[in-house]
Amino acid sequence: MCGRYNVIDDPDVRHLMDILGIQLYPQTRYNIAPGSKGQIVYQREGQRLLDDAYWSLLIEPRSGASGYHPSPRYSTFNARAGKLGSSPLWQKRFRYQRAIVPASGFHEWVGERGRKQCYNIRLAEGAIAFAGLYEVWNFNGEAVTSFTIVTLPPHPRFSHIHSKSIPLMLTEDEYDLWLDPDLTTTDLLQPLLIARIRQPLVIEPVRSPESLEIIGPVERLGTDGAL
Repeated sequence: MCGRYNVIDDPDVRHLMDILGIQLYPQTRYNIAPGSKGQIVYQREGQRLLDDAYWSLLIEPRSGASGYHPSPRYSTFNARAGKLGSSPLWQKRFRYQRAIVPASGFHEWVGERGRKQCYNIRLAEGAIAFAGLYEVWNFNGEAVTSFTIVTLPPHPRFSHIHSKSIPLMLTEDEYDLWLDPDLTTTDLLQPLLIARIRQPLVIEPVRSPESLEIIGPVERLGTDGAL
């Protein structure tokens, strides 16, 4: 995880943006994939911004075409929690350049090749605030923003959907902490990097990421409770 997600301009997403103090709302976008554009929230110079950004931290201009794409020298588009404090790719951004990625849900495919079922995973209540990192690049005088989503180690109750990881989904009381650019010692963030289900989840088999039509039994996962 996470290889696709969606954001829908609905009351849940608008409520999230109001909590974050953003006066704009994300555009509805279905099936956002690595290398395409999402929208993120980050804080710079005392101001929180909603910014269009490419999903994949390391990007470069397209050869012979307009726009940007992930650097082919790197295959990663998400940031593994266990590497945040040690990898040169993530270490500085983890300390100084954290972002929130607003989302309505994310997608995982389960099953054999050619017969995979798409699942939409969302919170039982409210919109998702993915924990992310960001970078603002300068390409020939043009500022271009990119981002990555932080993923946690696998969780035993989510492993039937994804056996390798689960995304870090922040709770409301963690938004300010994660976005605070003055918090450069990351000790306070370490408890967030433990694989836990900290908000109830709904797992829906859907016809496609674009339609989100539910076509089978819905599964619900409760929280793990307090540590």
